[in-house]
Amino acid sequence: MELASTTFDPKPPFYRQLRLTDWLYALLVLSAAVFTFYRYGSYLDGYEAGILAASAIGLIGLGWFWKAWRWYFPLSGLVALAAIGLYQGDLGRAQTAFGLKYLLSSQSSIMWMCTLFFLATLLYWMALLQRSELLGRIAAGLTWSASVAGLAGMFTRWYESYLIGPDIGHIPVSNLYEVFVLFCLITALMYLYYEARFAARQMGAFVLLVVSAAVGFILWYTFDRQAHEIQPLIPALQSWWMKIHVPANFIGYGAFAIAAMLGVAELMVMRGWLASRLPPAEVLDEVMYKAIAVGFLFFTIATILGAMWAADAWGGYWSWDPKETWALIVWLNYAAWLHIRLVKGWRGAPLAWWAVGGLFVTSFAFLGVNMFLSGLHSYGTL
Repeated sequence: MELASTTFDPKPPFYRQLRLTDWLYALLVLSAAVFTFYRYGSYLDGYEAGILAASAIGLIGLGWFWKAWRWYFPLSGLVALAAIGLYQGDLGRAQTAFGLKYLLSSQSSIMWMCTLFFLATLLYWMALLQRSELLGRIAAGLTWSASVAGLAGMFTRWYESYLIGPDIGHIPVSNLYEVFVLFCLITALMYLYYEARFAARQMGAFVLLVVSAAVGFILWYTFDRQAHEIQPLIPALQSWWMKIHVPANFIGYGAFAIAAMLGVAELMVMRGWLASRLPPAEVLDEVMYKAIAVGFLFFTIATILGAMWAADAWGGYWSWDPKETWALIVWLNYAAWLHIRLVKGWRGAPLAWWAVGGLFVTSFAFLGVNMFLSGLHSYGTL
């Protein structure tokens, strides 16, 4: 008897799956990186040149992995370039040029970001309660628009810092105002990826709540403390380590915040609240797990980078400073969460409650330490 022959059709190599648009996006990013190095290479040391090269590679990889990034990132850059063109090298034009004063200066862009995130939160809830697909699409569009405005504002703020003075210029991740904007962006963008990946737009009603809470802090910090004003870097932050440590840290914070809010949603579904409107508990549980896994990876990288920065700045990798101690507590918390899920097989309510509790632990490590404890990291106080 002749055995039926089977054919195996192997998946083509990754590079053969790339399309013309993928290569055009890569060419755009490489061109921008080459231009940046050509224009500013004399100001970069070897480490910063390495960060520029790694950033270009990372941006290309992200665009290939997540197609939406290929239009989001260039669009944000174009908006920032429009603002830079209006400045004409004069920071004072931020108060005289209409386009800058009301639309494109860093502060205007970030205020638009805040407004659009608030509107998106409201519409996500309306879409959830009314089961409206149209309102959900509008809410997602507003979230994308807010993210474009926020990233463009960060780019513009970076440029504005150099207009103040070459010795003042720095990447805008140096104080609570700037990192709260970064937190909003990272949390919203990660959520938008999961929204599309799992076709679960209803999650936005919960995730955007934590983004709106951060927006509320930004507004209070801006108008009560005038924190939006660009300040020179203190000596402890005058390091290229800041360019990689802080963003990695806030990918972790954003992911943990998403997981906590999805934990709230999962607990509500399990109790029968909004169960017919929200995704199944299994879907929420899976997204929560993926968010914590990604957050834990980047938080681990950030912790290692922070230890290396400490060794470079203070001569030791670890000093049990309150910020370092609480970073370790956060790391152990999510390491235990992942261990319990992957090794013990826990699912459902216990891990959902744990993820919600993790938000309070992370919030204290992020903000509470700056408010109530003092140490080597006290430069981030309110």
